[in-house]
Amino acid sequence: MPICGIDEAGRGPWAGPVVAAAVILPARGRPKGLKDSKLLSPEARAALAAALRDCAEIGLGLATPEEIDALNILKATHLAMQRAFAALPRAPAAALIDGDSAPPLSCAVECIIDGDVHVACISAASIIAKVERDRMMAAYCADFPGYGFSRHKGYGTPEHQAALAALGPSPLHRMSFKPVKAALANAYSP
Repeated sequence: MPICGIDEAGRGPWAGPVVAAAVILPARGRPKGLKDSKLLSPEARAALAAALRDCAEIGLGLATPEEIDALNILKATHLAMQRAFAALPRAPAAALIDGDSAPPLSCAVECIIDGDVHVACISAASIIAKVERDRMMAAYCADFPGYGFSRHKGYGTPEHQAALAALGPSPLHRMSFKPVKAALANAYSP
């Protein structure tokens, strides 16, 4: 029975979904160079993601900004992980999850701190989740011009802070996050 790795991208940003990936790697023919997505250049991530799509079984799941606001970021991350797990083409015997907490799944689960650095299937999930989320945030630029989502991907950069101050929050923003709450309060102050 296969084992999947699960990781997420986008817990910290002020805008956009949190995206999770579940990946079952093949026994042979795995791409070389799998590691934590944060340690790879965007070009290397994209190349590895393309190679993974050709050889691995992948499930994707996300939680929307509204779900993040309603549940909190940890519960929304778990929801995205459950959705990614459910989207796999077949059920694995076990799931290895990056970090120290996991959602309930219909198989054995093991949390591994820094798993995206040390475990190939979690590294693969990290890469897939990051590439997918970055792609989504770049696409949102057309829907929400002026925020610079294609550049900062919703993270709290000075550019994003300035856009929030000038434009106020968009529907893509996480209203429960402090900087967004502050921008919302300032936008409606008399």
